Amino acid sequence: QVQLVESGGGLVQAGGSLRLSCAASGRTFSINTMGWFRQAPGKEREFVAAISKWRGSTKYADSVKGRFTISRDNDKNTVYLQMNSLRPEDTAVYYCAGDSSLSIVLQAPDYWGQGTQVTVSS
Repeated sequence: QVQLVESGGGLVQAGGSLRLSCAASGRTFSINTMGWFRQAPGKEREFVAAISKWRGSTKYADSVKGRFTISRDNDKNTVYLQMNSLRPEDTAVYYCAGDSSLSIVLQAPDYWGQGTQVTVSS
């Protein structure tokens, strides 16, 4: 099995920054793509960013391009999401996800974390 544990969420003012971390454990060799989704109250879960494990290719939702940066440390089996210039509309529970697919497209992840709350005040 694979376990994903997020950390780094919290409360921040608009314009501020947060860095989320997601540590993978267990059968991590089965993960080829990792990324982040988020879900705000009353809204559907949406894709945020993804990164391929070996090549480091990245993909971002249009809403976060230029503000968020996804990265990974394969030795630590950890993926990060650096969030800058945060806006109130970024408020959501952020979920780490992993998938065995080699594609940068993260459509139906095999593994999910429990989520971490990010709240951006105006």
